[in-house]
Amino acid sequence: MDAVLIIHVIISLLGIVSGYIVIGGMLQAQRLPRWTAFFLVTTVLTSATGFLFPFVKLLPSHILAVLSLIILPISIYALYGKKLVGRWRATYVITAIVAQYLNVFVLIFQAFQKLPPLHALAPTQSEPPFAVAQGVNLLAFIALGYLATKKFHPTAS
Repeated sequence: MDAVLIIHVIISLLGIVSGYIVIGGMLQAQRLPRWTAFFLVTTVLTSATGFLFPFVKLLPSHILAVLSLIILPISIYALYGKKLVGRWRATYVITAIVAQYLNVFVLIFQAFQKLPPLHALAPTQSEPPFAVAQGVNLLAFIALGYLATKKFHPTAS
C-alpha cells in the first residue's frame, strides 16, 4: 500500500503542477497540447487512484474524486471531441479549472492534515486558518476561471 500511496501522491503533484501550466497557457490564449494532455491524464489518474486505498465509509475526498471524474470527461470532450467550438471553449476552460481547484482543495486539506505546523493551526480542519486557506483558494480559482474564460481564445493548432 505504501507504493500505491507514493505513486498516487506523485501523480497528484504532477497533475497540480501541470494544471497551473495549462491555466497559465489559457491566460495567454495558448493551447499547450502536450501539457494539457498530461494534466488531463494525471488528474483523471489522481481521482481514480484515490479509490485504491481501503476505506469503510465515504469520505469527502471520495466525493471530490467522483465530482472530478464527472467533470473531466466533459472537459476532455469539449477539447478533443468538440474542438473548443462555440460554447465548448468556455465549457472546457471552466471544467478544467474546476478539476484543478478540486485537486488543490484536496492538497490544502492534506497539508493541514499531514504537515505538523499546519495541523497545529487547524487539527480538525474546522478552525479559521483552514477556512481562510480554502476561502483564498476558492477566490483565486474564481478569478482564474473568469480571466481564463475571457482570455482563452486560442488560434487553431
